[in-house]
Amino acid sequence: MAAKCGGGGSGDSDKCITRYADEGSCLESQRYFLSRRTVLEMLRDRGYDVSNSELALSLAEFRSIFGDKPDPERLRFYFPLRSNPTKKMLVMFLGTDQVKTKDIRAMFMQIVNRESLQGLILILQSKVTAYAKKETEKFSFKVELFQITDLLVNITKHILTPKYEILNAAKKHKILKKYEVEEKQLPWMLETDAIARYYGLEKGQLVKVTYSGGIVDALEIHRCVM
Repeated sequence: MAAKCGGGGSGDSDKCITRYADEGSCLESQRYFLSRRTVLEMLRDRGYDVSNSELALSLAEFRSIFGDKPDPERLRFYFPLRSNPTKKMLVMFLGTDQVKTKDIRAMFMQIVNRESLQGLILILQSKVTAYAKKETEKFSFKVELFQITDLLVNITKHILTPKYEILNAAKKHKILKKYEVEEKQLPWMLETDAIARYYGLEKGQLVKVTYSGGIVDALEIHRCVM
């Protein structure tokens, strides 16, 4: 898969993944560093207040803070929503052991009093049992599960990935009215789609997808999350 690499652009989105990694022996710290960076970018794209200094952290700086073999507990962080700072997203990295029901219950007891949480993202390094997944539904907010290997590269920066714009309720109503269609008549995007998961989309949300290049300057379509 090709990633966007520098071809005259000045933004981070135009840099290769190799800018953030090296050929050293500390592969464990590289994996944590890359996945952490992707999550930070994901939160920023969702509207959370992620500072530029966090995104600018280099691999060497990351290692100086967390070491060559980071402790997952120390990698825990949360950021507030820019539009409503009282709502926060908590991110937790889990270890390499299989995640079981007792682990989720312990986690629930640990963070249940964080009433201002908007959601919880768990970064997994092993399998999670079906019962443990069911246990996450008891939380009062949305719990998202990602494998760490799925976060080593930011999929929205792939050279073939189109531009995505998440439409609010008002814009969604305007589009449906303009084309005189219902949600079910629009092209679908499954809630389990990698892009939908990146942006934390839920059923019923409308996304404008803009394709550029090729035989047309720009092509816009609207997809409804199902």
